Amino acid sequence: MNELSHIFSALSDQTRLDIVERLMASGELPAGELVDRANISGPAISRHLKVLREAGIVQQRAEGTKRFYVVRPEALQTISNWTMDHRSFWEAGLDRLEAALAAEEGM
Repeated sequence: MNELSHIFSALSDQTRLDIVERLMASGELPAGELVDRANISGPAISRHLKVLREAGIVQQRAEGTKRFYVVRPEALQTISNWTMDHRSFWEAGLDRLEAALAAEEGM
């Protein structure tokens, strides 16, 4: 599986996507703070963070007994690059949708 597949696979879970969005909004956070705001157990958060680390989406930093997590900008850049590479596909689809809606209104 390539890097992009790992990233999308990891983000396909709503809890992991929520963790990434939280880290993007707040910056680096300790694991305990992620647990405090989630409706799942500490061990479950740890498993989700492990998946995100293995996919290269977040990185972990240890400070004493605490573990801090932050989103890796390179992972987001990989998603952005893929999206921009496929932009013409999406725009063509939206153009077809717009034309179909306009045709419906003209009937």
